[in-house]
Amino acid sequence: MRAPIASPQVDRFVHDRLPPREAWPALRYDLPELQLPPQVNAIAELLDRAPEKGWGDRPLLRSPAGVLSYREAREQVDRICRVLVEDFGVVPGNRVLLRGGNSVAMALAFLAVVKAGAIAVATMPLLRARELGDIIDKSQPALALCDGRLLEELELARQDRPVLAAIVPFHAPDRSDALEARAAGRQAGFTACPTAADDIALLAFTSGTTGKPKAAVHTHRDVLAACEAWPRHVLRATPQDVVVGTPPLAFTFGLGGLLVFPMAAGASIYFPDQPYTPESLVRTIVEVGATICYTAPTFYRQAAAFARQLGVGKLRTSVSAGEGLPDATRQLWKEASGIEMLDGIGATEMFHIFISSAGSEVRRGAIGKVVPGYTAKVVDDEGRELPRGTVGKLAVIGPTGCKYLDDARQANYVKDGWNYPGDAFVQDADGYFFYQARADDMIITAGYNVGGPEVEDALLKHPAVAECGVIGKPDEERGMIVKAFCVLKPGHAGDAAMAKALQDHVKAVIAPFKYPREIEFVASLPRTETGKLQRFRLRQM
Repeated sequence: MRAPIASPQVDRFVHDRLPPREAWPALRYDLPELQLPPQVNAIAELLDRAPEKGWGDRPLLRSPAGVLSYREAREQVDRICRVLVEDFGVVPGNRVLLRGGNSVAMALAFLAVVKAGAIAVATMPLLRARELGDIIDKSQPALALCDGRLLEELELARQDRPVLAAIVPFHAPDRSDALEARAAGRQAGFTACPTAADDIALLAFTSGTTGKPKAAVHTHRDVLAACEAWPRHVLRATPQDVVVGTPPLAFTFGLGGLLVFPMAAGASIYFPDQPYTPESLVRTIVEVGATICYTAPTFYRQAAAFARQLGVGKLRTSVSAGEGLPDATRQLWKEASGIEMLDGIGATEMFHIFISSAGSEVRRGAIGKVVPGYTAKVVDDEGRELPRGTVGKLAVIGPTGCKYLDDARQANYVKDGWNYPGDAFVQDADGYFFYQARADDMIITAGYNVGGPEVEDALLKHPAVAECGVIGKPDEERGMIVKAFCVLKPGHAGDAAMAKALQDHVKAVIAPFKYPREIEFVASLPRTETGKLQRFRLRQM
């Protein structure tokens, strides 16, 4: 384990609330590209060094309003850094809350906060005052940068929380106190805070699919190490790439895919004026010449019809993560677009993807193999590796790992130095990992183990099913039964005949004991803002 070096972070709030060292994951830097200097600022590395890499005049941030090159983006980031330090006295280690959707302004704000040595606390734009209040209570930010269109809920959350001393709007052209107006008159040129590699860059709050969110702590080293793992070895982006996608920048899937990973490759990112719909995503891919797209499986499924109708232009890589990818969705998108999905599993706690495969390495039904830089295994409840082909819990170790802010649940995630993301997997003889379910979502019915996602995949192969979610329902006779919640496509009736047809369909596709003994037809499924199915809410229903 690396010994920490002297840190310039003046505000030690987060450092002092990290788990004890013995509860940390083991962090491994086995590849040459993971050998980072002890003192590094992630944004200085990704943005300030762009000109010496030959990318200074290349486009970085695109939107309907125009294009910012790497050099122009750096100038704007530096002016925002000056506002943070000169107007609000931000010092290294202060937390700065960020609230906004995916936009150039949100991206610039994040880059400035981290470059100045502060800790970015990005929040999902749909959060309400109560949820924002929980994040404020946990992270204790003194300053917030908020999209002018999203101020109301943050102002409500702030009312009884004096720790949040100031809220600065951005994307607010009519306000003289807006971030853009403040930054406009500042000199460009700001020397990045000389952070230690192990200083904190961001707090990533989990998306809350299973209850109260937790704050995952990530350092400057974590951000840069993540750039050198999956993006380098699997994604392989180039400076010519144009990236689009739906995951929020407040979600590490989005922060990696739609900001820091493209920057590490010299590529550019396009942000729309409005949140994407499945149709507008496909139209944007075609119109802007996007080559890489990130979104969740549900979105790909809904977008497939538009890809078939409109084509996908120059798109060459479709990245799926955020939830399990049903093979039915993979094949539907491939038929519509001609592109083999690049699947991956990651975690907020690990920053990004650690199991994935691309191109010729894809194996049907599998997420993929472990990403270079990481090691993964399938283990039993005592942490012993299981024989290949056996269902067990996934354990991962690598250059990033879980460090929760002041949270007893650290002990549930990290055991003997290994990270336990909470997923049930099978690994085959060739090293491919097959996702079964969240570990707490495995359905044990009459002594059989059934993974909900496998049943969902079977149901989605039926032409009447638009979406579905599968859970285990307590049952006196069988312990649990498989229950499905199904959203039907227009023109199909959710009646007893349809339920019987779907049950028969599942029996014909997978082992008959896995069929859903109960089917409930619903108008929609509960999902997080990132598109992840909330099975705990289905269980509550």
